[in-house]
Amino acid sequence: MGGRLQGKHILITGAAQGIGLAMAKAFLREDAAVFLVDRDAALLAKSAKELQSIGGRLGYLPADITDAGTITTLVAQANEEIGQLNALVNNAGVNVFAEPLETTDELWNRCFDINLKGAWNCCKAVLPGLIEQGGGVILNIASTHAFTIIPHTFPYPLAKHALLGMTKSLGLEYAAHNIRVNALAPGYVSTQKVIDYWNGFADPEAAKAETMKLHPGGRIATPEEIAMAAVFMISDECPFMNATCLTIDGGLGVLQHPA
Repeated sequence: MGGRLQGKHILITGAAQGIGLAMAKAFLREDAAVFLVDRDAALLAKSAKELQSIGGRLGYLPADITDAGTITTLVAQANEEIGQLNALVNNAGVNVFAEPLETTDELWNRCFDINLKGAWNCCKAVLPGLIEQGGGVILNIASTHAFTIIPHTFPYPLAKHALLGMTKSLGLEYAAHNIRVNALAPGYVSTQKVIDYWNGFADPEAAKAETMKLHPGGRIATPEEIAMAAVFMISDECPFMNATCLTIDGGLGVLQHPA
C-alpha cells in the first residue's frame, strides 16, 4: 500500500529476526524510518543489509536492552540517524519456561530482565522525547501468555502479565501528552523460537502437528501477519486506541476445548 507510516521514526528492539524483522520490513514499505536494535550483532548486520534493498531511512546498533545507560545512548544515536523518534516497538523477548519450584534465581532474573526491565528501559529513554514533541506511540509486543496460562511455562507468563500492566499504566499516565501505549499479543507464530520449541521434543513433527491441531484454523500465524497488525497500531489509523491490547491468535484464546 505504502505511505501509512510516513513521518514515523520507529525504534524496534529484537529486530534481527522473526517478528521484529518482519515488522521492520513492513514499516519500511509503509515509508517509515526505522532503527533496529538487537543483541546479536552479526545477525543484526545481516538483517540490516537485507532491509537496505527495500529502501528508506534505516539505522541499527547492537545493544543489550537490560542496560539502561546503553539504551539512553542508543536512543540519542537513533534520533541523530533517522530523525527524532516518535514510535517505539518493544519486541525483544526471551522464552523462559520451567516448573515453578525449579525456577532458579538465574532463570527468574533472565526472564524479567529481558521481558520487562528491558522494555521499561526503552520506554524510559524514549518518553521524554515523545512528551517534548507532543505525542507518539509505544507498542509492546506481549503474548497470549499475558492473560492465559500454559502449564510448565513459569515464569514467562508472569513477565508478560506485568508487561501488559505496564502498557495500561503508561497509557493512562501519558494520554494527556498525546502518547498512545498499546500492546499486541501474538499466539503461536512460525518463528525460530517456535521451531526450537518443537525441536525440543523427541518427535518434532508430532509436536508441530499437535500445535496446529489446537487452532481452529489448523495453522499458526506468520510473522508477516503480526507485522501487518503492528503497522495499523503504529499508524494514525487508530488514534483513540490506548492502554489496550490486540490479540492475534487465530481464535485459540476463546476456544474452550480444542478439537
